[in-house]
Amino acid sequence: MDLKGRDFLKLLDYTPEEIEYLVDLAATLKAKKKAGELVDVLKGKNVALIFEKTSTRTRCSFEVAAHDLGMGTTYLEPASSQIGKKESIADTARVLSGMFEGIEYRGFGQEIVEELAKQASVPVWNGLTNEFHPTQMLADLLTIKEVFGRTKGIKVVYMGDARYNMANSWMVTCAKMGMHITLCSNKKYFPDPELVKTCEEIAAQTGGSVTLTEDVMEGTKNQDVVYTDVWVSMGEPDSAWVERIDDLTPYKVTKAVMDNAGKDAVFMHCLPAYHDLKTQIGKEKGEQFGFEDLEVTDEVFESAQSVVFQEAENRMHTIKAVMAATMGAEF
Repeated sequence: MDLKGRDFLKLLDYTPEEIEYLVDLAATLKAKKKAGELVDVLKGKNVALIFEKTSTRTRCSFEVAAHDLGMGTTYLEPASSQIGKKESIADTARVLSGMFEGIEYRGFGQEIVEELAKQASVPVWNGLTNEFHPTQMLADLLTIKEVFGRTKGIKVVYMGDARYNMANSWMVTCAKMGMHITLCSNKKYFPDPELVKTCEEIAAQTGGSVTLTEDVMEGTKNQDVVYTDVWVSMGEPDSAWVERIDDLTPYKVTKAVMDNAGKDAVFMHCLPAYHDLKTQIGKEKGEQFGFEDLEVTDEVFESAQSVVFQEAENRMHTIKAVMAATMGAEF
C-alpha cells in the first residue's frame, strides 16, 4: 500500500484498510527490532519534532523510531520555537520543509497541525492535539491485536472525561475498524454530538457501534477492553480538580469494574496515570484533595489484566510505521 507523501493528522482521513496496513507494518517492524534486524532504510533524512506540550512516550517514540530508521531528529520545545509567536504557522511549515523530510507536531488545537500540513511540502504527523491523538490509537490497536488476535468486533469501554482527544479518537477508531465503543461517563462529559453522529454513520458501514451511557455496570459489562485517561490536564485550576473528582469518581476503574467486564478483559491507559501518590503532582494533589488514586486504582493498574506497558512500548513501533510508510521507506 502506497502512503508516501501522506500526512497523518487524524484517523478520519484514513480508510480501514490503510489503518490495518499501518498496524500490520508496526507488527513487522516490532518483530524485526526484537530479532535485532536493522531497518535504517531512511539514512540521510531528518525530521523536526515540534512539542508545544511535553511528553515522555511521544518524544521517546519519535526519537527512537527515527534513529532506528537511520534518521536524525531536531527537538523543538516551546522555548526554542517561534511557531505562532514571532513566526506564523505557514511560514514555519515552509521553513522546516526546506530542511527536513518530515514534521511532527504535538500541542494544542487540531487547526494548527492541519495548517502545518496544508503549508508543508513534507509529511506532517500529529503527535497529539486537543481533539485527536491518532498515533496513540495505532499503538492501542496493535496492543489489542496482540492480545486478542483481532480488532474487528472488539468491545471497548472508555471511562471518564469523554469530551477530548482520547475519547474522540476511540470513537473514530472503533467506527472505522468495525469495533464497538461505549463511552461511560457523567452526561456533562459526553463528546461533541456532531462527531458522535459522524462516527455512528461510519460505524453503520463497518459493523461497529457507538454507545453513550452514565450507567457504570451497564457500560462495562462483558467488555474486552476497559480504557481510561487522566481527568485533569496540567495547568488547570484547583476548581477543575474539585469538579472532576466530584463528577467522575463514580467512573474510576476499580476491581469491581474489571470483574464486571470479565476475566478476559484487559485494562489500558495512554499514561501517565494517577494510580498512586508516587509522583510529585500526585502526592501534592492527593494531600490537597484527599485521594489515593484518581481514574484507576493501583490494584487494577498493577494487575495481570493491565497491559499499559506493552501499550506504551507499542507507541514507538507504530510511530515508526507511520514515518516509514509516509516517507516511502522500502524494506
